[in-house]
Amino acid sequence: MGTRMALLTDLHCHSCLSPCATLEMSPRLVLRTAAAKGLRVMALTDHNSSLNCPAFAKLCPSFGVVPIFGMEANTSEEIHVLCLFTSLEACLDFDRYARSILAPFPNDPAKTGDQVWVDEDDNVEGEVENYLLATLALSVEEIGAKAAEYSGIVIPAHVDRPAFSMTSQLGVVARGPWAALECVRIPPAVDTLGYPLITSSDSHCPEHVARRPFWLDAALEELQPRGPGTEADMAAFAGALARRPAGH
Repeated sequence: MGTRMALLTDLHCHSCLSPCATLEMSPRLVLRTAAAKGLRVMALTDHNSSLNCPAFAKLCPSFGVVPIFGMEANTSEEIHVLCLFTSLEACLDFDRYARSILAPFPNDPAKTGDQVWVDEDDNVEGEVENYLLATLALSVEEIGAKAAEYSGIVIPAHVDRPAFSMTSQLGVVARGPWAALECVRIPPAVDTLGYPLITSSDSHCPEHVARRPFWLDAALEELQPRGPGTEADMAAFAGALARRPAGH
């Protein structure tokens, strides 16, 4: 059992894999920017895909950042939900599942943006053909249980935003197996039903990385992966989120 401390954290960041992010947002640039701003824990959460997480995982130790792996899933109701994993392998398994249920709309890079994944040296390894901002054949009621099958947790994204959120699509924050709720501002102008609250950057360009971080009360030695093939402790991570201040 380690000593808990306040760790500056951002759990919502996009890379060059997301069509709405700038092409310069490689995992290396994202991490260099994050580390310069003092982040200690970070999640990479591209739209409906985790293909840049392997490069992210390789780079995090050199920047002193604890990696959390994930994606920003777009449910069938067009509600954005952060799906987070401490295991890279589990995250990539979930990625394969998500790609199998992604609506098959071809991407047009000239109109909607590039969708490339890269290695740790910024070399392009491939490009996703189907548009990653399309919906998954998975409802907001189903997504928590499905992520849990892969040992993941879920956080509805930007619940107080007037687009692609629970409140924009459903009118309210719905109850579910949420580890926390992400807000643009705390306190939010919506009823958050007593769930723990976080803020995150939702960054799509370098200047937005770590623009709305939060403090995670956690023991660094419990979160920090130790050597190849190891992973952060999910129970410690989820427990730290549970200690975040709750909304009304």
